[in-house]
Amino acid sequence: MKDETAELSDQEKHDAAVELLKELKKKLYSDDITTARLAAHKLSWMQEDGLAMLRAALFGSHPRAVKKAAAYGLRSTKGRMKKLASEVLEEGLERRNPTTKAACEKALFLMKGGVPEKSRSNSKSNSNRIRIGEMRNKDRARRRFTERRTSSGG
Repeated sequence: MKDETAELSDQEKHDAAVELLKELKKKLYSDDITTARLAAHKLSWMQEDGLAMLRAALFGSHPRAVKKAAAYGLRSTKGRMKKLASEVLEEGLERRNPTTKAACEKALFLMKGGVPEKSRSNSKSNSNRIRIGEMRNKDRARRRFTERRTSSGG
């Protein structure tokens, strides 16, 4: 009878790692950007194997979502792989593919501590709505106050 707490053999560990990499690769090339980003984040923790998969996804002829997810995974690497990941992103700046170049530019910008801009149309419309609402309330309060003064004072 085999004890469940017993350690796995090296071959079993290797097989499990290969199976996990296959599953993450499948998810990385998914059409769903959320699934692809989660897979890229998990690959960012997998040292050389993860770096190789993310690099292949970024430089291959894949859809925009896959490239953006790969760039996300590369920028979220930690430890000794961070320097290698930034070198891969810098290499992407040299590529001809505009999607690859844009994904690498943004990832490097964010890695260096840049703060992404909010979309201008979105921030303008929200701020206008708030200002208009505040002005309307102020005018109502002012009218009520002046109506009370004139009606009770006379």
